[in-house]
Amino acid sequence: MADVHDPATRSRNMAAIKGKNTKPEILLRKSLFSRGFRFRIHRKDLPGKPDIILPKHRAAIFVQGCFWHGHKGCRMFRLPETRREFWENKITANKDRDQQNIAALREMGWRVLEVWECAFKGRGRLNQGELSDLVTEWILSGADFEQVEGRCDSPS
Repeated sequence: MADVHDPATRSRNMAAIKGKNTKPEILLRKSLFSRGFRFRIHRKDLPGKPDIILPKHRAAIFVQGCFWHGHKGCRMFRLPETRREFWENKITANKDRDQQNIAALREMGWRVLEVWECAFKGRGRLNQGELSDLVTEWILSGADFEQVEGRCDSPS
């Protein structure tokens, strides 16, 4: 299937996609704040500049976009048909960098949570209370690494 946009329009659209302070990040931050958690955001001195950092709990949270980070088995991730090799390389590099950042953080004694975009959006999203409960439970549990995702199905 060919792209519905010309290359210039597609480039402009892709360049406009935000990398931080996205709607899912802001929703999660508001939820955590309302539950009494205090945090920092995008600390440049930590590998990967985690989206949310809870120093008191030694916890770092990444809010991952399903497309950009290649969320396997998720209906929100499908490689584009056009320029397939470019996208495979880009998404593989993103995934490799994510793993390196998580490993470096854990080596530094940080606990890491990945919250996937599909937990916030789409048919398989979690309701806000359920999502907040899962994140809160993880923060208080002391677990080293966890992922929170929506009820994903393979792309249809």
